[in-house]
Amino acid sequence: MNKLHEMTTKFPQTELWNDSCSCKELSYAIENGGCGATTNPVIVFNVLKNELPEWEDTINAMVDDNPTWTEDDLAWALIKAMGTKAAHLLDDIFEQTHGQRGRISFQTNAKFYRNKDLMVEQALDLASQVKNSQIKLPASKAGVEAMEELTYRGVSINATVSFTVAQAIAVAEAVERGLKRREAEGLDSSWMHPVCTIMSGRVDDYLKAYYGKTDTIISSEAYEMAGVAVMKKAYGIFKERGYRTKLLVAAYRNLHHFEEFIGGDLILTIPYKWQRKYNGADVQIVDNMSRPVDQKIIDELMKHEEFQKAYDENFPIDEFQYYGAFKKTIDQFLNGYDSLVQLVRKYMVK
Repeated sequence: MNKLHEMTTKFPQTELWNDSCSCKELSYAIENGGCGATTNPVIVFNVLKNELPEWEDTINAMVDDNPTWTEDDLAWALIKAMGTKAAHLLDDIFEQTHGQRGRISFQTNAKFYRNKDLMVEQALDLASQVKNSQIKLPASKAGVEAMEELTYRGVSINATVSFTVAQAIAVAEAVERGLKRREAEGLDSSWMHPVCTIMSGRVDDYLKAYYGKTDTIISSEAYEMAGVAVMKKAYGIFKERGYRTKLLVAAYRNLHHFEEFIGGDLILTIPYKWQRKYNGADVQIVDNMSRPVDQKIIDELMKHEEFQKAYDENFPIDEFQYYGAFKKTIDQFLNGYDSLVQLVRKYMVK
């Protein structure tokens, strides 16, 4: 039994998801107890680039059959097709768990992160593609507002571009409001499964990049544990308050991002290459989620304002989209979508 399989067997509450819509990669995760998948513009572009021979006939047929389509139409048709194909690998898990597992996340257009109405409109369309859909939206102020409305309408959300305790709390509170609105009208929510991502590795990345340009020295261990500290604080708050949203760890950079969360009632959405690394790692599969981060590391990190923002549960919602890690990640997602459009363009201009 390898490490991921051992984890999902010993700690079934710690869910394993595949961090892509590649059927090959998702199948590997399922073999190890995986029960979900996620996508975003960068992921879709990379999967399509790596598996292009498998999709070229589909792309050409889409172009030939839809002469009025723009390249954006083609890009989104491909996103839906790739996500739908992967979703079917999870159908049985979805049915067996009454919608609590076996989902795939489609992400709304990153260009809409400031516009609630555009996100809601597209999210409803994406959610209709497959029964086991889950819709990713960025945890900006507008995104949080959209999450409440979508939850009310019966869409299971997955908050992304999220790095702070305050973002996670705002998402969970928005979901609770949406669920209460549904319940007040007697609408069923038993199949819903809302999720909030914290991109732990990107917290580390951001702090390293930000303070690496200054005269500040932060220990390597503190850098590597920053995202873990944020997640563990958010996790404690979620459990204390009984939020119905489940936390999800994303953006893997080191062994801590796996071993520190083993045993938690949360989701690990792990890229294929990191699944293989963790399966080959010399790590004990024991409950580490209940083990707090060393207070010396917290004390060191709390000397620095950019970590304080990530760790502060009262960080204001109006500031979410201006936090450095948010700006860098949303820009990467925008560029990833542009790269996808450029890739499909050559099939239209021929």
